[in-house]
Amino acid sequence: MSAERVVAPPRDGGTRFAHRLWVAREFGIVAALALLFLVTVLDNPAFASPQSLRDLLLGAAILVVLAVGQTVVVVSRNIDLSVGAVLGLSAFATGTLLSSAPGTPTALVVLVGLGLGALCGAVNGVLVAAARVPALVITLGTLHVFRGVDHRWAGGRQINASDMPRDFLRLGTSTVLGVPVLAIVAMVVVVVVGYCLRSYRGGRELYAIGSEPAAARLAGIPVGRRVFTAFVVCGALAGLAGVLYAARFGTLDATAGTGIELQVVAAAVVGGVAIFGGSGSVYGAALGALLLTTIGSSLAVLRIDPFWQQAVVGALILAAIGIDRLLALRTADRLRGRSSHGA
Repeated sequence: MSAERVVAPPRDGGTRFAHRLWVAREFGIVAALALLFLVTVLDNPAFASPQSLRDLLLGAAILVVLAVGQTVVVVSRNIDLSVGAVLGLSAFATGTLLSSAPGTPTALVVLVGLGLGALCGAVNGVLVAAARVPALVITLGTLHVFRGVDHRWAGGRQINASDMPRDFLRLGTSTVLGVPVLAIVAMVVVVVVGYCLRSYRGGRELYAIGSEPAAARLAGIPVGRRVFTAFVVCGALAGLAGVLYAARFGTLDATAGTGIELQVVAAAVVGGVAIFGGSGSVYGAALGALLLTTIGSSLAVLRIDPFWQQAVVGALILAAIGIDRLLALRTADRLRGRSSHGA
Protein backbone atom coordinates (compact mmCIF):
# COMPACT_ATOMS: atom_id res chain seq x y z
CA MET A 1 0.00 0.00 0.00
CA SER A 2 1.18 3.48 -0.77
CA ALA A 3 2.53 5.43 2.18
CA GLU A 4 1.05 8.70 0.90
CA ARG A 5 -1.46 10.16 3.30
CA VAL A 6 -4.79 11.37 2.03
CA VAL A 7 -7.39 13.63 3.56
CA ALA A 8 -10.73 11.99 4.09
CA PRO A 9 -13.42 13.48 1.84
CA PRO A 10 -16.48 14.95 3.53
CA ARG A 11 -19.20 12.42 4.12
CA ASP A 12 -22.57 12.92 2.51
CA GLY A 13 -25.81 11.89 4.20
CA GLY A 14 -25.81 8.37 2.76
CA THR A 15 -22.22 7.73 3.77
CA ARG A 16 -22.80 9.02 7.28
CA PHE A 17 -25.87 6.79 7.56
CA ALA A 18 -23.88 3.75 6.40
CA HIS A 19 -21.05 4.56 8.81
CA ARG A 20 -23.47 4.78 11.74
CA LEU A 21 -24.97 1.41 10.86
CA TRP A 22 -21.57 -0.29 10.58
CA VAL A 23 -20.54 1.13 13.95
CA ALA A 24 -23.85 -0.07 15.39
CA ARG A 25 -23.15 -3.56 14.04
CA GLU A 26 -19.79 -3.68 15.80
CA PHE A 27 -21.45 -2.60 19.03
CA GLY A 28 -24.02 -5.32 18.40
CA ILE A 29 -21.24 -7.93 18.24
CA VAL A 30 -19.83 -6.63 21.53
CA ALA A 31 -23.31 -6.86 23.08
CA ALA A 32 -23.73 -10.43 21.80
CA LEU A 33 -20.31 -11.34 23.23
CA ALA A 34 -21.23 -9.84 26.61
CA LEU A 35 -24.58 -11.65 26.69
CA LEU A 36 -23.05 -14.98 25.71
CA PHE A 37 -20.32 -14.57 28.29
CA LEU A 38 -22.84 -13.67 31.02
CA VAL A 39 -25.09 -16.66 30.29
CA THR A 40 -22.11 -19.02 30.34
CA VAL A 41 -20.71 -17.60 33.57
CA LEU A 42 -24.10 -17.93 35.27
CA ASP A 43 -24.09 -21.63 34.37
CA ASN A 44 -20.41 -22.17 35.18
CA PRO A 45 -18.57 -19.38 37.08
CA ALA A 46 -15.21 -20.99 36.21
CA PHE A 47 -15.69 -19.66 32.67
CA ALA A 48 -14.71 -16.22 34.01
CA SER A 49 -11.51 -17.43 35.66
CA PRO A 50 -8.24 -15.83 34.50
CA GLN A 51 -7.04 -19.11 33.00
CA SER A 52 -10.28 -19.53 31.05
CA LEU A 53 -10.03 -15.99 29.70
CA ARG A 54 -6.41 -16.56 28.67
CA ASP A 55 -7.41 -19.76 26.86
CA LEU A 56 -10.19 -17.87 25.09
CA LEU A 57 -7.79 -15.17 23.89
CA LEU A 58 -5.26 -17.80 22.81
CA GLY A 59 -7.93 -19.65 20.87
CA ALA A 60 -8.99 -16.49 19.06
CA ALA A 61 -5.55 -15.02 18.32
CA ILE A 62 -4.71 -17.03 15.19
CA LEU A 63 -8.24 -16.67 13.80
CA VAL A 64 -8.07 -12.89 14.37
CA VAL A 65 -4.83 -12.57 12.38
CA LEU A 66 -6.31 -14.58 9.51
CA ALA A 67 -9.59 -12.61 9.60
CA VAL A 68 -7.69 -9.32 9.37
CA GLY A 69 -5.89 -10.50 6.24
CA GLN A 70 -9.14 -11.79 4.77
CA THR A 71 -10.76 -8.42 5.38
CA VAL A 72 -8.13 -6.64 3.28
CA VAL A 73 -9.06 -8.90 0.36
CA VAL A 74 -12.83 -8.95 0.87
CA VAL A 75 -13.23 -5.17 0.96
CA SER A 76 -11.78 -5.15 -2.57
CA ARG A 77 -14.61 -7.46 -3.68
CA ASN A 78 -12.46 -10.61 -3.68
CA ILE A 79 -11.94 -13.60 -1.40
CA ASP A 80 -9.01 -15.82 -0.45
CA LEU A 81 -9.87 -19.44 0.28
CA SER A 82 -6.23 -20.54 0.37
CA VAL A 83 -5.37 -19.02 3.77
CA GLY A 84 -5.70 -22.34 5.60
CA ALA A 85 -3.27 -24.03 3.21
CA VAL A 86 -0.84 -21.09 3.46
CA LEU A 87 -1.02 -21.34 7.26
CA GLY A 88 -0.26 -25.07 7.09
CA LEU A 89 2.63 -24.57 4.69
CA SER A 90 4.12 -21.79 6.83
CA ALA A 91 3.65 -23.78 10.04
CA PHE A 92 5.43 -26.82 8.61
CA ALA A 93 8.22 -24.61 7.22
CA THR A 94 8.61 -23.09 10.69
CA GLY A 95 8.81 -26.50 12.33
CA THR A 96 11.28 -27.78 9.73
CA LEU A 97 13.52 -24.71 10.12
CA LEU A 98 13.57 -24.87 13.91
CA SER A 99 14.06 -28.63 14.11
CA SER A 100 17.03 -28.49 11.73
CA ALA A 101 18.49 -25.22 13.08
CA PRO A 102 17.33 -24.83 16.71
CA GLY A 103 19.38 -21.67 17.20
CA THR A 104 17.48 -19.67 14.59
CA PRO A 105 16.30 -16.36 16.12
CA THR A 106 12.54 -16.06 16.53
CA ALA A 107 12.54 -12.77 14.58
CA LEU A 108 14.08 -14.56 11.58
CA VAL A 109 11.52 -17.36 11.86
CA VAL A 110 8.72 -14.78 11.78
CA LEU A 111 10.26 -13.13 8.71
CA VAL A 112 10.48 -16.50 6.96
CA GLY A 113 6.82 -17.17 7.71
CA LEU A 114 5.80 -13.72 6.50
CA GLY A 115 7.90 -14.10 3.35
CA LEU A 116 6.56 -17.54 2.48
CA GLY A 117 2.99 -16.36 3.04
CA ALA A 118 3.58 -13.22 0.97
CA LEU A 119 4.94 -15.38 -1.87
CA CYS A 120 1.79 -17.51 -1.83
CA GLY A 121 -0.32 -14.33 -1.72
CA ALA A 122 1.62 -12.95 -4.69
CA VAL A 123 0.74 -16.07 -6.70
CA ASN A 124 -2.94 -15.47 -5.93
CA GLY A 125 -2.63 -11.76 -6.65
CA VAL A 126 -0.98 -12.23 -10.05
CA LEU A 127 -3.58 -14.76 -11.15
CA VAL A 128 -6.51 -12.64 -9.97
CA ALA A 129 -5.27 -9.18 -10.92
CA ALA A 130 -3.46 -9.94 -14.17
CA ALA A 131 -5.62 -12.72 -15.57
CA ARG A 132 -8.82 -11.18 -14.10
CA VAL A 133 -10.10 -14.61 -13.14
CA PRO A 134 -12.62 -14.69 -10.25
CA ALA A 135 -10.78 -14.92 -6.94
CA LEU A 136 -13.14 -17.64 -5.68
CA VAL A 137 -12.00 -19.97 -8.47
CA ILE A 138 -8.32 -19.03 -8.31
CA THR A 139 -7.92 -19.38 -4.55
CA LEU A 140 -9.93 -22.60 -4.46
CA GLY A 141 -7.37 -23.97 -6.91
CA THR A 142 -4.33 -22.61 -5.08
CA LEU A 143 -5.73 -23.99 -1.82
CA HIS A 144 -5.27 -27.49 -3.23
CA VAL A 145 -1.93 -26.61 -4.86
CA PHE A 146 -0.43 -25.22 -1.64
CA ARG A 147 -1.86 -28.09 0.38
CA GLY A 148 -0.41 -30.54 -2.15
CA VAL A 149 3.01 -28.90 -1.85
CA ASP A 150 2.73 -29.19 1.94
CA HIS A 151 1.82 -32.90 1.73
CA ARG A 152 4.66 -33.57 -0.70
CA TRP A 153 7.13 -31.72 1.52
CA ALA A 154 5.95 -33.43 4.71
CA GLY A 155 5.94 -36.87 3.11
CA GLY A 156 3.91 -38.22 6.01
CA ARG A 157 6.35 -36.84 8.60
CA GLN A 158 5.23 -35.18 11.82
CA ILE A 159 7.19 -32.55 13.71
CA ASN A 160 6.73 -32.75 17.48
CA ALA A 161 7.18 -30.13 20.17
CA SER A 162 10.27 -32.01 21.38
CA ASP A 163 11.92 -31.27 18.02
CA MET A 164 11.69 -27.48 18.47
CA PRO A 165 13.41 -25.08 20.88
CA ARG A 166 11.63 -24.42 24.17
CA ASP A 167 12.12 -20.68 23.83
CA PHE A 168 10.06 -20.64 20.65
CA LEU A 169 7.34 -22.88 22.09
CA ARG A 170 7.19 -20.61 25.14
CA LEU A 171 5.96 -17.88 22.80
CA GLY A 172 2.71 -19.82 22.44
CA THR A 173 2.00 -19.93 26.18
CA SER A 174 3.74 -16.94 27.77
CA THR A 175 1.85 -13.84 28.91
CA VAL A 176 2.52 -10.15 29.52
CA LEU A 177 0.55 -8.74 32.46
CA GLY A 178 -1.74 -11.74 32.18
CA VAL A 179 -2.40 -11.28 28.44
CA PRO A 180 -1.12 -14.04 26.12
CA VAL A 181 1.70 -12.91 23.81
CA LEU A 182 -0.16 -14.35 20.81
CA ALA A 183 -3.17 -12.20 21.66
CA ILE A 184 -0.92 -9.13 21.87
CA VAL A 185 0.52 -9.94 18.44
CA ALA A 186 -3.02 -10.26 17.07
CA MET A 187 -4.03 -6.90 18.58
CA VAL A 188 -0.98 -5.20 17.06
CA VAL A 189 -1.89 -6.64 13.65
CA VAL A 190 -5.47 -5.37 13.99
CA VAL A 191 -4.36 -1.85 14.95
CA VAL A 192 -1.66 -1.54 12.27
CA VAL A 193 -3.77 -2.89 9.39
CA GLY A 194 -6.83 -0.96 10.54
CA TYR A 195 -4.83 2.28 10.61
CA CYS A 196 -3.42 1.65 7.13
CA LEU A 197 -6.82 0.88 5.63
CA ARG A 198 -8.34 4.02 7.13
CA SER A 199 -5.54 6.55 6.82
CA TYR A 200 -3.53 5.76 3.69
CA ARG A 201 -4.43 6.08 0.04
CA GLY A 202 -3.75 2.41 -0.79
CA GLY A 203 -6.13 1.26 1.93
CA ARG A 204 -8.89 3.73 1.06
CA GLU A 205 -8.66 2.81 -2.60
CA LEU A 206 -9.39 -0.83 -1.76
CA TYR A 207 -12.80 0.30 -0.48
CA ALA A 208 -13.37 2.28 -3.68
CA ILE A 209 -12.48 -0.79 -5.76
CA GLY A 210 -14.84 -2.95 -3.72
CA SER A 211 -17.68 -0.45 -4.07
CA GLU A 212 -17.42 -0.19 -7.87
CA PRO A 213 -14.36 -1.56 -9.73
CA ALA A 214 -15.27 0.06 -13.06
CA ALA A 215 -15.69 3.48 -11.49
CA ALA A 216 -12.40 3.01 -9.62
CA ARG A 217 -10.60 2.39 -12.90
CA LEU A 218 -12.18 5.48 -14.46
CA ALA A 219 -11.02 7.48 -11.44
CA GLY A 220 -7.43 6.45 -12.16
CA ILE A 221 -7.03 3.96 -9.32
CA PRO A 222 -4.51 1.20 -10.19
CA VAL A 223 -7.00 -1.59 -9.54
CA GLY A 224 -4.73 -4.48 -10.51
CA ARG A 225 -1.85 -3.27 -8.35
CA ARG A 226 -4.08 -2.63 -5.34
CA VAL A 227 -5.76 -6.05 -5.58
CA PHE A 228 -2.34 -7.69 -5.95
CA THR A 229 -1.15 -5.88 -2.80
CA ALA A 230 -4.27 -6.98 -0.91
CA PHE A 231 -3.55 -10.65 -1.68
CA VAL A 232 0.12 -10.25 -0.70
CA VAL A 233 -0.91 -8.74 2.66
CA CYS A 234 -3.46 -11.52 3.22
CA GLY A 235 -0.86 -14.17 2.37
CA ALA A 236 1.77 -12.58 4.61
CA LEU A 237 -0.65 -12.55 7.56
CA ALA A 238 -1.56 -16.19 6.86
CA GLY A 239 2.17 -16.94 6.95
CA LEU A 240 2.44 -15.12 10.29
CA ALA A 241 -0.54 -17.14 11.54
CA GLY A 242 1.38 -20.29 10.58
CA VAL A 243 4.30 -19.26 12.79
CA LEU A 244 1.90 -18.54 15.66
CA TYR A 245 0.23 -21.91 15.05
CA ALA A 246 3.59 -23.68 15.33
CA ALA A 247 4.34 -21.90 18.60
CA ARG A 248 0.87 -22.57 19.98
CA PHE A 249 0.51 -26.28 19.19
CA GLY A 250 4.05 -27.59 18.62
CA THR A 251 2.89 -30.75 16.84
CA LEU A 252 2.82 -30.15 13.07
CA ASP A 253 2.01 -32.16 9.97
CA ALA A 254 0.57 -31.54 6.52
CA THR A 255 -2.99 -31.25 7.84
CA ALA A 256 -2.36 -28.10 9.92
CA GLY A 257 -4.97 -25.44 9.23
CA THR A 258 -7.28 -27.72 7.24
CA GLY A 259 -10.77 -26.21 7.03
CA ILE A 260 -9.92 -23.03 8.91
CA GLU A 261 -10.52 -20.91 5.80
CA LEU A 262 -14.27 -21.30 6.27
CA GLN A 263 -14.02 -20.04 9.85
CA VAL A 264 -11.96 -17.10 8.62
CA VAL A 265 -14.55 -16.04 6.05
CA ALA A 266 -17.30 -16.53 8.63
CA ALA A 267 -15.46 -14.33 11.16
CA ALA A 268 -15.08 -11.53 8.62
CA VAL A 269 -18.70 -11.68 7.45
CA VAL A 270 -20.15 -11.96 10.96
CA GLY A 271 -17.91 -9.02 11.93
CA GLY A 272 -19.61 -6.78 9.39
CA VAL A 273 -17.28 -7.05 6.40
CA ALA A 274 -19.58 -7.00 3.36
CA ILE A 275 -18.98 -10.10 1.25
CA PHE A 276 -19.84 -7.96 -1.78
CA GLY A 277 -16.94 -5.61 -0.99
CA GLY A 278 -16.61 -1.92 -0.27
CA SER A 279 -17.33 -1.80 3.46
CA GLY A 280 -16.38 -3.27 6.81
CA SER A 281 -13.39 -2.99 9.12
CA VAL A 282 -10.67 -5.17 10.58
CA TYR A 283 -11.97 -4.29 14.05
CA GLY A 284 -15.33 -5.86 13.24
CA ALA A 285 -13.59 -8.91 11.74
CA ALA A 286 -11.52 -9.31 14.93
CA LEU A 287 -14.68 -9.10 17.01
CA GLY A 288 -16.31 -11.66 14.72
CA ALA A 289 -13.38 -14.03 15.28
CA LEU A 290 -13.63 -13.55 19.03
CA LEU A 291 -17.38 -14.14 18.92
CA LEU A 292 -17.03 -17.41 16.97
CA THR A 293 -14.32 -18.61 19.37
CA THR A 294 -16.47 -17.72 22.36
CA ILE A 295 -19.47 -19.52 20.87
CA GLY A 296 -17.42 -22.70 20.52
CA SER A 297 -16.13 -22.50 24.09
CA SER A 298 -19.48 -21.47 25.60
CA LEU A 299 -21.52 -24.22 23.96
CA ALA A 300 -19.01 -26.79 25.20
CA VAL A 301 -19.30 -25.42 28.75
CA LEU A 302 -23.09 -25.34 28.48
CA ARG A 303 -23.00 -28.98 27.30
CA ILE A 304 -24.82 -28.20 24.05
CA ASP A 305 -24.49 -30.51 21.06
CA PRO A 306 -21.70 -29.36 18.68
CA PHE A 307 -24.26 -29.47 15.86
CA TRP A 308 -25.83 -26.34 17.28
CA GLN A 309 -22.52 -24.51 17.17
CA GLN A 310 -22.43 -24.97 13.41
CA ALA A 311 -26.10 -24.05 13.13
CA VAL A 312 -25.58 -20.85 15.12
CA VAL A 313 -22.57 -19.83 13.03
CA GLY A 314 -24.52 -20.52 9.84
CA ALA A 315 -27.44 -18.43 11.09
CA LEU A 316 -25.07 -15.59 11.97
CA ILE A 317 -23.57 -15.65 8.47
CA LEU A 318 -27.02 -15.57 6.83
CA ALA A 319 -28.10 -12.73 9.13
CA ALA A 320 -24.92 -10.78 8.36
CA ILE A 321 -25.42 -11.13 4.58
CA GLY A 322 -29.05 -10.08 4.97
CA ILE A 323 -28.02 -6.99 6.91
CA ASP A 324 -25.40 -6.21 4.23
CA ARG A 325 -28.07 -6.19 1.53
CA LEU A 326 -30.47 -4.16 3.66
CA LEU A 327 -27.75 -1.64 4.37
CA ALA A 328 -26.83 -1.37 0.69
CA LEU A 329 -30.46 -0.82 -0.30
CA ARG A 330 -31.10 1.74 2.45
CA THR A 331 -27.95 3.67 1.54
CA ALA A 332 -28.84 3.63 -2.17
CA ASP A 333 -32.35 4.87 -1.40
CA ARG A 334 -31.01 7.74 0.70
CA LEU A 335 -28.54 8.72 -2.02
CA ARG A 336 -31.30 8.65 -4.66
CA GLY A 337 -33.45 10.75 -2.37
CA ARG A 338 -30.71 13.35 -2.02
CA SER A 339 -30.17 13.39 -5.80
CA SER A 340 -33.87 13.89 -6.46
CA HIS A 341 -34.05 16.64 -3.86
CA GLY A 342 -31.00 18.35 -5.35
CA ALA A 343 -32.53 18.14 -8.82
